[in-house]
Amino acid sequence: MTNNPNISDCHAVTRIIAVTLVAIIPCMAWSQESFDDFKKRMTENFSSYKAAKEKEFEDFRNKANNEYTAFVSKAWKEFYALKGIPTPKEDKPVPPKVYPDDDKNKPIKDKPVVIDEVIPEVKPEPQPDPVVPIKEAPTPAPVYHTFAYLGTEMKVRLDNNHRFHLNGCNERNIAEGWKTLSGDKYNNVINDCLNLRQKYRLCDWAYLQMLNKLSQSFFNGNSREATLLTAFLYCQSGYKMRLGTDKDRLFLLFASKHEIYNKSYWNIDGEMFYPLDCDQTQIYICQAAFPQEKPLSLLVSTEQLAAYRPSKPRTLQSKRYPEIKANVSINENLIEFFNSYPTSMINNDFGTRWAMYANTPLGSATKAMLYPTLRTSAISNLTQSEAANRLLNFVQTAFTYEYDDKVWGCDRAFFAEETLFYPYCDCEDRSILFSRLVRDLLGLDVVLIFYPGHLATAVHFTDNVTGDYIMLNGKRYVVCDPTYIGAPIGATMPGMDNAKAKVIIL
Repeated sequence: MTNNPNISDCHAVTRIIAVTLVAIIPCMAWSQESFDDFKKRMTENFSSYKAAKEKEFEDFRNKANNEYTAFVSKAWKEFYALKGIPTPKEDKPVPPKVYPDDDKNKPIKDKPVVIDEVIPEVKPEPQPDPVVPIKEAPTPAPVYHTFAYLGTEMKVRLDNNHRFHLNGCNERNIAEGWKTLSGDKYNNVINDCLNLRQKYRLCDWAYLQMLNKLSQSFFNGNSREATLLTAFLYCQSGYKMRLGTDKDRLFLLFASKHEIYNKSYWNIDGEMFYPLDCDQTQIYICQAAFPQEKPLSLLVSTEQLAAYRPSKPRTLQSKRYPEIKANVSINENLIEFFNSYPTSMINNDFGTRWAMYANTPLGSATKAMLYPTLRTSAISNLTQSEAANRLLNFVQTAFTYEYDDKVWGCDRAFFAEETLFYPYCDCEDRSILFSRLVRDLLGLDVVLIFYPGHLATAVHFTDNVTGDYIMLNGKRYVVCDPTYIGAPIGATMPGMDNAKAKVIIL
C-alpha cells in the first residue's frame, strides 16, 4: 500500500513562507517586485501546493478504502469466540475496622513497610486520528441529524441522501455498502464526529458508544446498516476494528489495549477483538486491516463533558470534624457512561484496574460543589498532615460501607464520582475517592496499596510525617487507610499482610 503522505508538510511550508516574508521585507526597497506582488505569488504557490497535498491525502485514503473494499468482498474466515477472561478471584473482603479508642492519644511511630510488588503507572497515549486529514465536502445548505448521548443533544451533517440499504450480510453486500460509504459524501459526517469527540472530551470508549448511538438513531434500529455506519466512522477515525457476520446479522469487533473481564473475544492475528454487540460464539470475520489503525484505550484521562443534570443532593459530613459538611450532586447524565464502562486490566496485571478508576478526574460541577467546603473546613491554614487527617476522616465516616456482592451481586469498582452518588461503597471505592481528593486539593502524590482482600492508599508528604511508610524510588509514602474507621494517617489496618501487598502507581 502507498506510504502515508506526511501531514506536517503543509504546516512546514506555512512556516517557511512566514519566515521568508519576514526576511524579505527589509530588502523590498531594492527589489523590482513589490511586496504585494511577492506576497500574492507566494500565496498562490502555497495554495497550489496545499491543493496538491490535499489531493494526495484524499488519493491515499481512497486507495486504502478501495483496497479494503476488495478484501471485504473476498471469502471470510470462520472464527470461534474465546471465553472472556474471568475477573480474578480475590481473597475474602476484609471488613472495615474501627481504630481503638485506647490508641487515639498514642503517638504514631515510624515503621517501614516492605511490599511484594510495584505495579507501574499506566500512561495515556494520544487518541487515534484518521490515516490522513479528511477533506470537507462543500454543502451549500447542510442538513443535520440530531441524536442524544449521555443526555446531551448532538448533531452531525446527515440527511436522507446518506441512507443506504444492505440486501444481506454476505461478502458482496458488505463490500458494496463500504464502497458507498467510502466516497467524499460522508467526509463531513466523519469530521463532525471527530469534532464532537474533541468538544465533549470523549474518551475512546465514550466515542465508540456515541458513534453507535448516532448510527442506531439515524437508521431507527435497522441493525445491519447501523452497524456498518458505526464501523465505517470508527475505522475512518483511526481505530482498529473488524467486521463479523453470522450470515444474517453484522457485527463490529473492536481491538482493545486492555484485557476486558468477563467478555467473550476473538483472537485475530494474535490480537484480542471484542464485540460491540454480539452474543454469538461462531461467526465469520473479515481480517482486512486499515492503514495505521490503533486499538481502543479504556483510560479516561479527562472529564466527559455531558450536558449537566444534577443528581439529588446528598449531605456528607465528617464525624470527628463536623464542620466538614457538604451537600454534593454529580452530573447524573454520566451514570450512563459509568454503567457501560467495562472493567479491565493492562499487561495482564490485575492491579492496573484500579488505577484506571482512580486516575479519572471528578467532574467540574461536582468539584465546584464539594471542593470549596473542603478547602475551607479541611485544608485552610493547616499543615499537610492535619489536612490529610481531616480528609481521611471525612472519607472514613461520611460514607456507609457495604459489600459489592450484597449491593450489586458482583464486584464493582466505582469512579470517584459514583462514590459520591451511590448510598454505599467499599474499601476500593473509598481509596479511589481519597486518592482523588488528596491529589486535587493538596497536590500530593498518592499510590494505592492492594492487600489480599483490601485496598488502601499511601501519600507522599513533603513535610515530615511519621507512621507506617513505603519507600518508592527514593520517596516516602505514608499509609492512609480510608476503611480503618477513625484511624489517623500512618496507621495500617490490623491483619494486613504486607508481604503480599502490591503498590499501584497512579
